[in-house]
Amino acid sequence: MSDTIPSTSSDGFPPAEPLYVPIKRRSFFMYAGATAGATALVLAGCSKEESSNPAPGLVNVGPTGPNDLGVLNYAYALEQLEAAFYTQVKEGAYYKALGATSAEKQILDDLHYHEVAHREFFKAALGNNAIRVLEPEFGNIDFGVREGAAGGKLGVLQAAKAFEDLGVAAYNGAGKFIQTPLNLVLAGKIVSVEARHASLIRDLLAEATFVADDVVQVTTGGPIVAGGPNSATPTGLERSKSPAEVVAVANTFLKEGSKLDVSGLV
Repeated sequence: MSDTIPSTSSDGFPPAEPLYVPIKRRSFFMYAGATAGATALVLAGCSKEESSNPAPGLVNVGPTGPNDLGVLNYAYALEQLEAAFYTQVKEGAYYKALGATSAEKQILDDLHYHEVAHREFFKAALGNNAIRVLEPEFGNIDFGVREGAAGGKLGVLQAAKAFEDLGVAAYNGAGKFIQTPLNLVLAGKIVSVEARHASLIRDLLAEATFVADDVVQVTTGGPIVAGGPNSATPTGLERSKSPAEVVAVANTFLKEGSKLDVSGLV
């Protein structure tokens, strides 16, 4: 019996990476578990909604609404981007040069598996309501180096830090748009994993930076939530970002035609 299971796609689009290539049976069962767990999301009987004024040429995630389709597609888009990044990492020279038992290689493997599982979780939950497969643009990342030179392309760990920090801030900033309690709980479970990723990558780059003031209100205050009231003193809370702030960064890593429109998340 073969140790790999070929991927297939029935939605009219190419299968999302890393499902372009066969996956190990061990990994398949992890992805399958994520897909099965997605049935917990409250989407029964939902139909796809569109924002009233979608921007032309952009992928519109949909509006805020009682079925949470807009915010779930927003999360799905970000998980697509992260999964595509770690898939490319595993094809790059830096990753391939790491020793088989290297702790850093094992960490990158784990992060890849987690992000693919998250992507497949949302894809299964959204079903026909899901946005299409997005095409990444990683031209400003050098997958051959750990850290890039100042002012140049990002190295692998610098890009991982950017994606993980952005993901945590995005989930925390989007929580207020989720109207179904169970979906809010599940999003909280995912963002806690993303925060572990961000902390780990930050410490690989510079020890003891996992709670630096740029991501947590440690030495200065700021908005309690994205767009919310400000605290003049440190709160110890994560610094969240609004969907508009997030896509301003995420869209720089997406090709034309795959850039996101989150105008409906209000």
